[in-house]
Amino acid sequence: MKKALLAMSGGVDSSVASLLIKNAGYECTGITMKLYDNEDIGFSSDKTCCSTDDIEDARAVCSRLSIPYYVFNFGDSFKKEVIDRFISAYENGATPNPCIDCNRYIKFDRLMKRMHELDMDYVVTGHYARIEYDESLKRFLLKKALDSSKDQSYVLYSLTQAQLSHTLFPLGELNKSEVRKIAEENGFINAKKRDSQDICFVPNGKYAEFIEGYTGKNYPNGNFVDKDGNVLGEHKGIIRYTIGQRKGLGLALPASMYVCEKDLKNNKVILGFNEDLFSSELYADNINLISCDEIREPMRVTAKVRYNQKEQPATVTQVEKDKLHIVFDEPQRAICKGQAVVMYDGDVVVGGGTIE
Repeated sequence: MKKALLAMSGGVDSSVASLLIKNAGYECTGITMKLYDNEDIGFSSDKTCCSTDDIEDARAVCSRLSIPYYVFNFGDSFKKEVIDRFISAYENGATPNPCIDCNRYIKFDRLMKRMHELDMDYVVTGHYARIEYDESLKRFLLKKALDSSKDQSYVLYSLTQAQLSHTLFPLGELNKSEVRKIAEENGFINAKKRDSQDICFVPNGKYAEFIEGYTGKNYPNGNFVDKDGNVLGEHKGIIRYTIGQRKGLGLALPASMYVCEKDLKNNKVILGFNEDLFSSELYADNINLISCDEIREPMRVTAKVRYNQKEQPATVTQVEKDKLHIVFDEPQRAICKGQAVVMYDGDVVVGGGTIE
C-alpha cells in the first residue's frame, strides 16, 4: 500500500484532499507545518495561518478520518527561505511572492525531504492543479486545474520532475463548490471556513509595518520625483511602494500618477503616468522548466506576470542556462521585478522564473 503524507492547513481544501486520498486506498498520515509563532510576527491573535484554531481543525478532520496527525515545526526554514526573502526583496526594490517561495522551499523541499525520511511515497496538498505523466515526453507535466477560477498552477511552477513524481493534487479536477459539498457531507468542522486571502504572516496586509517591526529598522523618507527629476513631494520610506501603485501616495497632483520606478541609491520613488507603466519585454532568472529540459529555439507561449492576470501571447527565448527573455505581443502593465513570470502551452505549464 502506498503511503501519503497529507499537508493539512486546517482549511477545507486540504481536508477534502486528505479524504479523497484516504478513500483511494493510501495509508495516510496528516501533518500541519508550524511555520512561525504569532508573537514573532507581531500578532497575538489566533486568526492567522498556523494558529491554534487551524491546528485543531486539522486534528479534528484527521480524527474523523481515523488517521494519525502530527505537527512539524519548520519555523527555522520558513524564516530563512520565506520571511527573510520577502524582506530582502522589498529592501532591494522588488515585489516578492512569498507563496511561491513557501511552495518551493518549504512544502516541496523541506516537507518532501521529511516524506523520504519517513519512507513514504507522496506529499498530498489541497492545491488546485493537475499532474500527468506524458509517455511520449517521458516527463511529468503540471497542468491547470479544471476550475479556472481556482487554478493555482502559477504558484507551483518551481516544481521539479522529482517533486512532481512524488506529489498528488486530488482537487485538480474539482471545483470549489464540489469541495465544500464533500466537506459538508462528511461532517468536516471546516466545511464553511472562509479561504485565506492575505499573506499568512502579514494578515493585516500592512507589509511595511511588518518589515519595520520585524527588522527593527527605520526606512528613511525621501523624494517623489517625476521622470525629469522634478521633486513632487516626500515619500515615507521606499519599502512602502510598489510598481503601478497610485493610491496612498499622499500627494495632491493635477493628474493621476503612478509609481514607475524606485531609485534605491538615491532613495527616490519615480512617478509617471499610466502609459509609462507599459512594457513589452522582460528578463527572468532563477528559472525552472517543466515541460522540457531547455528551450532550444524561440517558442510561442502564453505568459502571465502576476497570479490573477489572464495569460498573454508571447515569445520566449532561453538566452542563458538560467535566463529567459520574453517578448509579449502587446505591452503589459506594471511588470514588477521580483514577481514570477509563468509560461503556458495551452493548459500545460512550460515553466517560469523570477522577473529581473
